[in-house]
Amino acid sequence: MVMAKMVSAGLVLAGAKGNGGAEGAVTISQFGLPNGLDVVVIPDHRTPVVTHMIWYRAGAADEPRGKTGIAHFLEHLMFKGTKAHPEGEFSRTVAELGGEENAFTSSDYTAYFQRVAKEHLRTMMEFEADRMRGLVLTDAIVDPEREVVLEERRMRTDSVPVSQLGEAMTATAFVNHPYGAPIIGWKPEIEALNRADALAFYQRFYAPNNAILVVAGDVEPAEVKALAEDTYGKALPTPDLPLRMRAKEPQPVAARKVVLSDRRVEQPLLQRMYLAPSYATAKPGEAEALDVLAQAMGAQSTGRLNQRLVLERKLAVSASAWYAGTALDDHLFGIYAVPAQEVSLEQLEAALDEVLAEMAQGGFSDAELKRAKTRLVADAIYQRDSQSALARNFGAALTTGLTAAQVIEWPRLIERVSGEEVKEAFRWLEKKRSVTGYLTGTAS
Repeated sequence: MVMAKMVSAGLVLAGAKGNGGAEGAVTISQFGLPNGLDVVVIPDHRTPVVTHMIWYRAGAADEPRGKTGIAHFLEHLMFKGTKAHPEGEFSRTVAELGGEENAFTSSDYTAYFQRVAKEHLRTMMEFEADRMRGLVLTDAIVDPEREVVLEERRMRTDSVPVSQLGEAMTATAFVNHPYGAPIIGWKPEIEALNRADALAFYQRFYAPNNAILVVAGDVEPAEVKALAEDTYGKALPTPDLPLRMRAKEPQPVAARKVVLSDRRVEQPLLQRMYLAPSYATAKPGEAEALDVLAQAMGAQSTGRLNQRLVLERKLAVSASAWYAGTALDDHLFGIYAVPAQEVSLEQLEAALDEVLAEMAQGGFSDAELKRAKTRLVADAIYQRDSQSALARNFGAALTTGLTAAQVIEWPRLIERVSGEEVKEAFRWLEKKRSVTGYLTGTAS
């Protein structure tokens, strides 16, 4: 067997406790297997536990046109067994070992993970490597699971007005890019998904040369390398792996509005989404400035939106902002506000626009920016004390075009963001780049 070669090591993750380099730091290691599998190892020796995650560079935005929901559907089907390990054996083994497992699908990736005692890492690798290429599906397995997914959609989206609004707004924000489709899929297309669709997506994307293994916990890089070679190293790569070619989103030219009225709504809601660059598509410093902007603007107690709309003008009971920067393509910057009693959504939107204009014109004080950056960096440091959060951060970044070094450097880059850069980030919050959503309990 050709041995895996260490291609990158010595990336020091400050702020995480462990044994790996300088005090209070962990040395992250990366290497690749000959079959194309990328591996990241994050030592954490505080407890004899490991988090084992396999990430595939395939999500809802990679689905064939007309097959929305197939990535999420396949996530369900991956638990249905292989020739070597029949349905239920993997999950039963995890439970018997006292571990936990789950999986999740996003627009850009699908991930599967287990958290077990360190001595069971090989077992997890063997199971996961087996289903990477050995999934067995029949119509008798696929058809009932499709009904499970449809019921999930009914419960989480079709029966929840705020979810329906978010889905409608996202579809309006992305007129051409597949990010506009819901991860769970559109109902008529879910109903048509079948075994052939699942296998086609599986065979196209589920391969070692389209995957990233992240292991965080009480392990050493050499140990993980040996185990990975002996398990995942046996999986055959997909030759001529297709590029992730996606439709491009045109630059917005007109503000859009979505109104959803539903008698079940007891609390109206105002939302707005702007098309903005992600960390993968932004110029250096732009995405970090958008993160600081979202925090300075939207922090629950100290953000400018809360100060102006909730505390001073008493037009809202809450107001916040968010930035979805971890994405392979341009994504979204969002704002939401809940109106106070007797305040209309039209009044709240007008006030929101006034506050946005104020911030765009005058920027933020040094104290506001310092507070925003301190909170962002502190949250990142706290996450580094969580084994599973560490594994997720690296996996999400690497599947969306970033590097481990960028994950490690992120707090320092946030600290360097200037007030002028934050002010410049407002150019992405032009009204013509936005979709505004109203959620009401009465006909509008």
